[in-house]
Amino acid sequence: MTEQEIQGTPAPTRRHPVATAAWATVQLGLHAVAGFFVLCAVLTHSEGPWDRTVTGTARLMAGLGLAVELMALAGTAAAVNTGRLRRRWYAPAAVLVVTALVRMVFAPQP
Repeated sequence: MTEQEIQGTPAPTRRHPVATAAWATVQLGLHAVAGFFVLCAVLTHSEGPWDRTVTGTARLMAGLGLAVELMALAGTAAAVNTGRLRRRWYAPAAVLVVTALVRMVFAPQP
């Protein structure tokens, strides 16, 4: 028995680098997909007063980006709680969620 086990505190677990790299790869992939949707929502502009589908398109793209980013946020929370990733991985999720929400609220009106 180690001294820590005798004192009642658990021994620190060692993070496996392959699992950490896998978590990071999945998170980067989800951020890229969400970023694509949010970018499409931001770049959607009305061509004139006859273009009525632009509001729906911008909100749809922002909503898809938000849905994907919420999945990424859940994965980030799990990875941070298990010690696989650091808390700075919340930053891309926060930026994309805020951008998607702002675009959904301020979608162009025909």
